[in-house]
Amino acid sequence: MAEIIREIGAIARALDSISNIEFKEVALTRGQYLYLVRICENPGIIQEKIAEMLKVDRTTTARALKKLESNGLIRRVTDEQNKKNKRCYPTEQGEALYPMIIREHHYSTQVALAGLSEEEIKQLERLLTHVRKNISEDWNYVKKGNKRLY
Repeated sequence: MAEIIREIGAIARALDSISNIEFKEVALTRGQYLYLVRICENPGIIQEKIAEMLKVDRTTTARALKKLESNGLIRRVTDEQNKKNKRCYPTEQGEALYPMIIREHHYSTQVALAGLSEEEIKQLERLLTHVRKNISEDWNYVKKGNKRLY
């Protein structure tokens, strides 16, 4: 069987490790930059939506958001229509980090795609989007307490 998932995992872990090292000096560790980017790009987003976007559980998301809030990078505001929800907004300090995170993202993308033609890049994106959608369906199924049949 193809080792595609192992390759995707190795790529993801390497990029995450690089980012964690590079963002450590600005108090972003353990993938917290992912949360900050989603909040900067979607001001007012609720915690549950962030968890869904990143495909992580609510507890992990809550922990990361608490750390970002204590570091002064985001603020959480109770939703007026649903008091259970807290809307997340970047602070000025959080917004100031966004361009640096995006620069790193663009650089990593350039490195990752070096030597590929435009057509190969488009094809890779289409294929990976398809894979992500397949996995998302499985993730949602398991998240609801179901067991996959192997």
